[in-house]
Amino acid sequence: MTTLTPAYGRDYKNKNDVITDFNNNKDFIINDMFSPYNGKSCNKSDIKNVYKSVKIRYNKLQKICIVKL
Repeated sequence: MTTLTPAYGRDYKNKNDVITDFNNNKDFIINDMFSPYNGKSCNKSDIKNVYKSVKIRYNKLQKICIVKL
C-alpha cells in the first residue's frame, strides 16, 4: 500500500469526492519515500496492477481514506 495526495493543488472536503476523482483517473502524487516513484504523478489506471489498495490524504492532508483497487 502506498500513500497518494491530490495533484495540481486540488484538495477535497469529503471522502466521496476523493473516491470519485480517483475512479475517474484524475492525477495524484505518490508520497512514499520507500518507492522509486516518490513524487511522481499517477492515476488509477497507472497503478491498478501494482497495488491492491492505496491511502489517499485529503482535507489539507488531515484525513485519510483507503481505496481498494
